[in-house]
Amino acid sequence: MIHSEIKKLVIYAIENNLIDKSEYYYSINQLLFLLHLDSFVDDENEYSSVELHKTLDKILDYAVKNNLIPYDTVAKRDYFESKVINCICKRPKEIENQFKTLYKKSPKNATTWFYSYCKKINYIKEERIKKDIKFSSKSKYGNIEITINLSKPEKDPKDIANLKNKESKSYPKCMLCTTNQGYSGRDDFPSRDNLRIIPITLDNEEYFFQYSPYSYFNEHSIVLNDKHIPMKIDLSTFKKLVNFVDLFPHYMIGSNADLPIVGGSILDHDHFQAGRYTFPMFKAKDLFSFKLDKYTDINASVLKWPLSVLRLKSKNKNSIIEASGFILNKWIKYDDKKNNIISHTDNNRHNTITPILHKQDNIYVMDLVLRNNITSDEYPLGLFHPHEKFWNIKKENIGLIEVMGLAVLPGRLKKELNLVKEDILKNGSIVNPEIEKHKNWVNSFINKYSFNKNNIDEIINKEVGNTFAEILECCGVFKQNSNQESLNRFLNKLNS
Repeated sequence: MIHSEIKKLVIYAIENNLIDKSEYYYSINQLLFLLHLDSFVDDENEYSSVELHKTLDKILDYAVKNNLIPYDTVAKRDYFESKVINCICKRPKEIENQFKTLYKKSPKNATTWFYSYCKKINYIKEERIKKDIKFSSKSKYGNIEITINLSKPEKDPKDIANLKNKESKSYPKCMLCTTNQGYSGRDDFPSRDNLRIIPITLDNEEYFFQYSPYSYFNEHSIVLNDKHIPMKIDLSTFKKLVNFVDLFPHYMIGSNADLPIVGGSILDHDHFQAGRYTFPMFKAKDLFSFKLDKYTDINASVLKWPLSVLRLKSKNKNSIIEASGFILNKWIKYDDKKNNIISHTDNNRHNTITPILHKQDNIYVMDLVLRNNITSDEYPLGLFHPHEKFWNIKKENIGLIEVMGLAVLPGRLKKELNLVKEDILKNGSIVNPEIEKHKNWVNSFINKYSFNKNNIDEIINKEVGNTFAEILECCGVFKQNSNQESLNRFLNKLNS
């Protein structure tokens, strides 16, 4: 049986142009070695349209049965699977060369091929991504998109904050280092045998372009610095964003902020996230426009969005870069103690920006999201962070993807929300101690509805969406309902 599955896998690779047909026996022999086999018996069957995941599962089952995988867990199967797949992959330089050839025809051709290739080699875990729960919810800011991610563990904000100053001694130093390509992995670090990356240049620095294995949106990609250096938002950041959309005008790109609490989960390696996707924030309407006296060729506005977002639009890339750097420098030093916006305490900086760029009809659209990571006794994880009453839904940092209106919620909610629905329908309230954390949340809306089995899914989804919009409002440094005057004071500083 295992010989037939090996044959099927190699035929799959040839059918999908992962390898050339001349590499048939080479790939079979690589798989034999990996599976501790010293001979191959051809079953003489003709196979076509091979289903990758069925074949992989049978090979992995064989590996478990024969103790090649020490114990049967998702992590251990992933570890071995990447080695199986690497036997039917093109070498990194071949990938790079093919990408460059296609890029000469069009950037879109190159990324479409590369994305497809990464799915075919199962680096992008398409089958698992399909299991994620996804829905959209209307809000006063427009549609909010929700995903309940079933593969990504929930992280503690304190652990994320500690990463930035943690000395890296291991190899690879982090999961974004270029040394990951082809790395076999270990118990505390995932294998990356089938990772493939493309070199690009941004602001005269070497970066690499790859896809995320657990795509949160279409063609979700990571753009990572060749050097293991911390995240930093400065003038060069805006140059790099512009360079990238010039290389790939069909993609958006953004950066997490460079400070704990308001940054992403990886602060110790400079990187961006990009992709071919229109986020809810991109569709947000202007709340009002404002002028930048120094940059008369820029159309500037404040978005109607739960966070404080300044949108700059211009055909002039240099103006976009310089204006973004100018606003960043003004914001870094800005204080408004009345509204708890404090730029520095001792030598600690609290103000930063989450920048996002895309092109629209050859116009550069730069969104600058004002962030502040100040903490207090009442809000020890951050004043402009999800407040504790919302932790039943989301406790993690609000990073780049969520800033743009796509919630990435923890996988635990799949089970917990099903139990919430059961309790509401059966008891009319939360009585199950397993979901005690959701009791106050449910009590906040339960009297608004008449629940039945036909409408409960829609109602719970709606309330999750409402809650996520409130979480984003927590992170807005200028509250639109009451502090527009405060925001105007900052905008006036830009012209003083």
